Amino acid sequence: MLSRLLPGIKNGSRGMSRAGAALLLGSALLLPALAGADEILKEGVTPAADPSQVPAAAKLRRDTVIAGITEPQGIFNPYFFSNGWDENVTNVIFSRLIDWDSRGNLVPGLAESWSISPDGKTYTIKLRPHLTFSDGSPLTAQDMAFTLTVQLDPKYDGPYDLSLVHIAGGEDYKAGKADSVSGIKVLDPLTLQVTTTQPGATTLASIGGPVLSKAWYGKGYRRGELDYLRSLNGKPLGNGPYVYEKYIPGQEIRFHANPHFYRGVPPTPRFIYRITNPATNFQLFQTGETDYDGFTSRPDDIEQLKMLGFANINLYGSSDYSQIQFNLRRPALQDVNVREALIYGLDRQKIIDVVYQGYGKVANVPIAPISWAYNTQGVNPFAYNPDKARQLLDAAGWKPGADGIRVKDGKRLELTLLATKKVLNDALIPIAKENWKQIGVQLNPQVLDFNALLALRHAGNYDLATFSTSTLNDPHDGVWNFYTTQARDTGYSNPQVDALINEGNATLDVEKRKAIYLKLYQLLATDPPVILLGYREVLTASSARVKGFRPDIYNGLTGSLPDVTIVK
Repeated sequence: MLSRLLPGIKNGSRGMSRAGAALLLGSALLLPALAGADEILKEGVTPAADPSQVPAAAKLRRDTVIAGITEPQGIFNPYFFSNGWDENVTNVIFSRLIDWDSRGNLVPGLAESWSISPDGKTYTIKLRPHLTFSDGSPLTAQDMAFTLTVQLDPKYDGPYDLSLVHIAGGEDYKAGKADSVSGIKVLDPLTLQVTTTQPGATTLASIGGPVLSKAWYGKGYRRGELDYLRSLNGKPLGNGPYVYEKYIPGQEIRFHANPHFYRGVPPTPRFIYRITNPATNFQLFQTGETDYDGFTSRPDDIEQLKMLGFANINLYGSSDYSQIQFNLRRPALQDVNVREALIYGLDRQKIIDVVYQGYGKVANVPIAPISWAYNTQGVNPFAYNPDKARQLLDAAGWKPGADGIRVKDGKRLELTLLATKKVLNDALIPIAKENWKQIGVQLNPQVLDFNALLALRHAGNYDLATFSTSTLNDPHDGVWNFYTTQARDTGYSNPQVDALINEGNATLDVEKRKAIYLKLYQLLATDPPVILLGYREVLTASSARVKGFRPDIYNGLTGSLPDVTIVK
């Protein structure tokens, strides 16, 4: 599974910016006092203190639940989106063959069962009987085979990459040497067999994703011709708990309960994603215009939610990490000394303290502390050290100019940073500008909407770009974007990194994988593709007028959406 670059994850990432990340006075950023240990909310659910305080506007909605979302792009196909908010939409429309439980373990979804051959190369997936898509048409193993074949098409450029699955015959199909994929076999209407050329730790999750209807998406499909399939990005046909109705850009996305959902018709007839932003989402929740949203995990936000009385507050550890990505096609950033100088020269601890105030931690490896693979032993922590940063820039040949900004070969060390408007970046930008100016680097931030940022990044028109990853279900997901073939937009390539990523995915023994990933993390610290920023706690809240939301880091709100009911 590809670790996509997103503004956040699973509707648990957006923050309130009513007061901003901190107070600004001139160019100095004043650090708020950290909350005392007794003020830190424990992970888990804090029930609403006074459900009677539910706003009148919310009580008027007798058949509809509304959740907040930010910046969908409108590509509602689980295999073609490039925006994580669109993934949140597809999760409502499509169900996976194989799901995750709240601990990150694989569990049955549309698939009733599966088996893996002793050599770890053959996977046999059995569907539940009588499955259908939302239009009532049957869902069979032919649809499963079609879904995998599309991802192996030579023109496929979506967010997933099956290359590490090593499906037998996949490369021949891509190259036009075969008319079908030999490793994908329909054994009967309910059973699909996938044969690979080598074992893979992430193979089952990779082939166990959402299922596309061959009848709907595959009309006239031929290898290399995906235009018709893409034309349906705004007309999705799925099999999830809700059926897509309408997308009104800048306003909302509407759904109604799927009468053919395999777990039974959801008890809430209608669901809406209301498009909000960090400046408005708390107000919308406060006034009852939304029933669920994500916020920034910090004491003032938590306290304001508590004061509402009607908010069920959920706090849990995230599996993502925030980062600043280097564009290594820029000559200055090809020098590892310059990249290391930018890391040493950035006070990351100050950023995390300002934003999360006890609910975050500086990141030093590309996996969060909740993962079994988290280990920082022998990994350079890059503690804030502006003197070290200056020494590295000196060694790289960048000398201070008359105004203090460094110059080399007649060029000033000026860097453009692409960022979106959110609480983390409200703190990051002023701190980075001041920190880096002190070491002789001029930062020119560009604050954009997320889709515009993606476009500039894809075109290569940037030096630095700041993102958060999506949910990381496996340590492989946290490093896959550093693999040469995946790093097309950044230009990062390190054969040793590629080899360790391959080795980590091809090894099934968890203890052996731990050692491989630690070695990889140590190597990445010597040739950094990104500036790792931080890990965070995820804070979400739901109105006491609804019950059943049990969000977790692996499933977000959509995992429990089929069970959400309106309290009468």
